[in-house]
Amino acid sequence: MKRNYWAAIALVSVAVVWGAAFVLMKDAIERQPLFDFLAVRFTIATLIMIVARPRVLKAFNKELLKKGIILGLLLSGGYITQTIGLSMTTAAITGFITGLYVVLTPILGWLALGQKAGAKVVWGVALATIGLALISINGVTIEVGQLWVILCALLFAAHITGLGAWSKGLNAYALTVIQLAVTAVVSWVGAVPDGIQMPVDFDGWFAILFTALFSTAIAFFVQTWAQGHMDASRVAIILTSEVVFAAAISVAVGQEVLQFKTVLGGAIMIAAMLLVEWPSRLRGPKPVTSDIIK
Repeated sequence: MKRNYWAAIALVSVAVVWGAAFVLMKDAIERQPLFDFLAVRFTIATLIMIVARPRVLKAFNKELLKKGIILGLLLSGGYITQTIGLSMTTAAITGFITGLYVVLTPILGWLALGQKAGAKVVWGVALATIGLALISINGVTIEVGQLWVILCALLFAAHITGLGAWSKGLNAYALTVIQLAVTAVVSWVGAVPDGIQMPVDFDGWFAILFTALFSTAIAFFVQTWAQGHMDASRVAIILTSEVVFAAAISVAVGQEVLQFKTVLGGAIMIAAMLLVEWPSRLRGPKPVTSDIIK
């Protein structure tokens, strides 16, 4: 129960860092192609984790590599499809549709793992979706770009579901290194064809180093560790608070004007987190069955 409590706090911290990273990346991506940004970011993050714990390489085995590569492909696929969708639709619509992974995660858990979502989780998903809509959406039209982002949400949901099924009993640090390395390789594949472009100024390098260390290396390790102690659906709902923190930070630095719907949406999302997480502190985390996915 104590580990479940600290896992929830750790995931909220990850959401804060990701929210801050969104604000930092907004300007950096305009001056450097996204594939190049992601390639450098994930390469640095991978190297940081290896240098910090060189013996992690000895922990690699066939099972860890197999699962880590699959999870890494899901993670990199999520970033790539999100980027394609963002180039074809607005940032507000992209943010909302990406947040659909909250709804898709328990659905995938049911389809792939046979998990049953309790009533509180269902209501939490509904509240989180409403909160995301209030914060992000300014009008919806069906278009090709949105279909790409729906695919992105599906890949992120699959990544969270996979972590929930596979992270128990495995070396969380080694599993994180493999996922980040795979994402780096996939990003380089996208960056190389038109030539490698590095950051052009201090702000660009600061954004890369911040996201590499805090929102990638540390954050994904925390997520991988936390999912060994918490149900994947609850993880998804907590991580949606990234949108709340991104909005709050962007308002604080003057990037966005505070609107009533932003405040209301953030309050609803926090209510969703409390609704789903509060019972878990009394009953303990819902076990994740991994009999289907090996």
